[in-house]
Amino acid sequence: MRFELKRKVMGLEYVQEFLVGEHFPCEHKKNENVVRRIVQSDPIYAAMLYNLDQNIGRLLEAVDKKGQTNNTIIIFTSDNGGLSTAEGSPTCNAPLNEGKGWMYEGGVREPLIIKWPEVVKPGSICNVPVVTTDFYPTFLEMAGLPLMPQQHIDGVSLIPLISGNGKFDREAIYWHYPHYGNQGGTPGSSIRMNEYKLIEFFEDGRLELYNLIEDEGEKNNLAQQFPELTLKMQKKLADWRNRKISYQFNK
Repeated sequence: MRFELKRKVMGLEYVQEFLVGEHFPCEHKKNENVVRRIVQSDPIYAAMLYNLDQNIGRLLEAVDKKGQTNNTIIIFTSDNGGLSTAEGSPTCNAPLNEGKGWMYEGGVREPLIIKWPEVVKPGSICNVPVVTTDFYPTFLEMAGLPLMPQQHIDGVSLIPLISGNGKFDREAIYWHYPHYGNQGGTPGSSIRMNEYKLIEFFEDGRLELYNLIEDEGEKNNLAQQFPELTLKMQKKLADWRNRKISYQFNK
């Protein structure tokens, strides 16, 4: 009732909430249309987030009551962006493009909050992009254990970023999505280098290049405007895929 009332107070019951788009590319849903939520207005989803927030508070309070606050590292994140194009499309990721199951920012950009007393400065912000495969080497280093490079070849320790001490230098991060998704996404790979992100779609070889600082909604494809950068990033992406294949067969 709390968020149903809020929905009415905000007048959201009178606005257009969805856009009906193309048919799903996956075979088992080919007769259904992608339905995109374009406004954050689902009271059930809001109630779920409220409940999550309350229970995280309970967890933090329990840790504090045990006197373990200064001895506990807490990390809050997600495995994908919000579900905005299928299964009721409960959330909207605007101004980011699309959502879970897509290679656009709405599908791969998530919150990341790290609480590490006496190491992370409260209220500090870091804008360097990282990926969840970085957690394994990070946790090892947090625990004072040696790194195990053969087990975390796709990740690097985030300790230099978290502590603000030392150098964090990584040329690129990668994603690989070689299948059709229930949410509307199609097979492809992507690479991010600094402010630029390139997506290569496997169906037709289409390349899309975006400057995520100037265009976080990925509306302006720069692939034709910057052909040299596009080809450079495409080659790095292909080299990365080939290294992964070689590692799988040789390990």
